[in-house]
Amino acid sequence: MKFHTLTLLTLLLFFSCKQEQSIAKQWYKGNLHTHSYWSDGDEFPEPIMQWYKSHDYQFVALTDHNTLAEGEFWKVIRSDSIYQNGFENYLNTYGDQWVNYTTDSLDNISVKLKTFEEYRPLFEENGRFLILQSEEISDGFNNKPIHLNATNIQKKIDPQGGESVSEVLQNNIDAVQKQSDQFNIPMMTVINHPNFGFALDLDDLIPLRNGIFFELFNGHPAVHNAGDSLHLSTERLWDLVNIAHIKANKPLLYGLATDDSHNYHMQGKKWSNAGRGWIEVRATALNPEALIEAMKAGDFYATTGIELKTLNFADNTLSIEVDEEEGHTYQISFIGCKQGKTEPEVLMTMSGASAQMKVTDELLYVRCKIVSSKLHDNPIEDIIYEMAWTQPVLFGH
Repeated sequence: MKFHTLTLLTLLLFFSCKQEQSIAKQWYKGNLHTHSYWSDGDEFPEPIMQWYKSHDYQFVALTDHNTLAEGEFWKVIRSDSIYQNGFENYLNTYGDQWVNYTTDSLDNISVKLKTFEEYRPLFEENGRFLILQSEEISDGFNNKPIHLNATNIQKKIDPQGGESVSEVLQNNIDAVQKQSDQFNIPMMTVINHPNFGFALDLDDLIPLRNGIFFELFNGHPAVHNAGDSLHLSTERLWDLVNIAHIKANKPLLYGLATDDSHNYHMQGKKWSNAGRGWIEVRATALNPEALIEAMKAGDFYATTGIELKTLNFADNTLSIEVDEEEGHTYQISFIGCKQGKTEPEVLMTMSGASAQMKVTDELLYVRCKIVSSKLHDNPIEDIIYEMAWTQPVLFGH
């Protein structure tokens, strides 16, 4: 009897350890805002996916405006040599058995774009690379551009409209949630570039329900991440929304960094290029369910180049360690808001590659911002140094 009991305990311990190993989390690098020829990008989906895959991304979402890559769509290639050369490279890479195109009497080239279901199998690999079907719902109110990314959707969602900026946002968030409930599939909505056209302000974001993601950093040169003399930066907007949400017992707003890439043939400050900003998500697996579950739990960070070796929040202590690059220094700031206050502040700043801070019940929340001495190799605005931002954490959570 004793032998059998010990054997059973040993087996239970063995399988318990195996289960823990099988659900161990790891970091996955991804970009959730990307455009192609299916809307206003200037490249075919296949070279875009190949670029991200070859640059060590594990997941990407193609988010063309108010469309999914489905059905028949022919793209007329612009006559500029840069786009003509792009088509020639596309044809040479994938071959005329894959590329369906026509040339008219004026030598205009039209190409039938590959659908999501057609190009997806070329790149996806289990555990290595994932493409999420997504859409940038592009709506507006009184000439203000209001854009949201709907991630992992199964059907196109039309812009929902509304009688105010906040109502337009909420109606579109609700439409994504309705589809998620309908298909019983996890989906998420990201409020895009709040300062694009200075369309969104604090009063538009505070009332929202189920809107728990927004773009803290967007790599498009026209989105005003830093704000101006009359408008808040996206980072300050982030803090003030979270202060209001915490006091109202509403979910935290989590911040993403994205490319919003449109331009793949021209590089520089005036172009919307790939590789400017991304997220690192700590998930149990590389699939939509695990990624979205981790993000809704705030288990990710946003970055324009810095990568973290350690990011933990345990026993009310937030611990950070940067994956250092030789020859560069780092400044780590812990930012939060004290109970009874209405403004965020820098609680502690340290120089070095690692730091930690105890989160007490005297604080509404704490987040971390890391700035490197390394210059971003393709910056926008005056955001010239590589940075990273962790998500806000609460005492006792």
